[in-house]
Amino acid sequence: MNKAEPLVLGIETSCDETGVGIVRGHTLLADEIASSVDEHARFGGVVPEVASRAHFEAMVPTMQRALDKAGVTLSDVDAIAVTAGPGLAGALLVGVAAAKAYALAAGKPIYGVNHLAAHVAVDTLEHGALPEPAVALLVSGGHSSLLRVDDLAGGVVPLGATIDDAAGEAFDKVARLLGLPFPGGPPIDKAARDGQVVIPFPRGLTGPRDLAEHRFDFSFSGLKTAVARWVEARERAGEPVPVGDVAASFQEAVCDVLTAKAVGACREYGIDTLVIGGGVAANSRIRSMAQERCEKYGITVRVPRPKLCTDNGAMVAALGSHLVAAGAAPGDLGLPSDSAMPITLVTA
Repeated sequence: MNKAEPLVLGIETSCDETGVGIVRGHTLLADEIASSVDEHARFGGVVPEVASRAHFEAMVPTMQRALDKAGVTLSDVDAIAVTAGPGLAGALLVGVAAAKAYALAAGKPIYGVNHLAAHVAVDTLEHGALPEPAVALLVSGGHSSLLRVDDLAGGVVPLGATIDDAAGEAFDKVARLLGLPFPGGPPIDKAARDGQVVIPFPRGLTGPRDLAEHRFDFSFSGLKTAVARWVEARERAGEPVPVGDVAASFQEAVCDVLTAKAVGACREYGIDTLVIGGGVAANSRIRSMAQERCEKYGITVRVPRPKLCTDNGAMVAALGSHLVAAGAAPGDLGLPSDSAMPITLVTA
């Protein structure tokens, strides 16, 4: 095994994407995904039982595509990493069971890793080794978190998190209000380009008392409700809803809070690197706003390309590679999945 640049295969099944990625050190060799999002769209959200069945059906063909793309066989890899949590319980079980089977068949060490920590690690495939310490802003359908990363292999320190709706969840709900498709992030981003920021939607947890008690926490439930009431008032009055303006104003409110708190955490802790990950990190406005605000304070912002921001196997492989290179001990075939795995645990 080349511990400096280990060849690691990663499996991701925490939600509705079956991902298999293969990396060598910080070099991405394959990133294959089978998404079941279309099967969930008619329900307006992810149905756990549908997701689990889709993972089961997609695992073997997705694995074969990844191995073929990388030009390797299972016997060539140095280790297998798999998302052990957090996520949907049934979906996680499919991925962990598959990883155990592949590890046993090929005689390879296995690492059960944290999905959120993997969203941080994937940036190394884009920008190289992660400076430590760094602040990480993770924003997705289920999580909005601010983390201090002193040693990714050893664990991270949570600075703040969502206390109700996560940012991605708010995007989905507002998209539904506006008659836009699921998932809501890309359609709102697209609609916002044709609109203007003209509606003063609220910024949650930014008042003096809020900042004292929830300095780096997030809340988007009130914003979602404010959008709903604004749209309903227009509809009651028989007036058309300016979808572009609503989308732009909502998106601005979300990105304003996320980037302000992330930059605030960097400044408070004297850290000059901000990493942004998770599905919402693919949003064009959060990327541009973060860049503008970080440049003002001499902070380097690192955001992976959009495809690496959403759930994928590459991010799991990247974290697995980091753990192998750091000499972290692998798990065993009894490693559990944990749908509520805390961010303070990098491995199961």
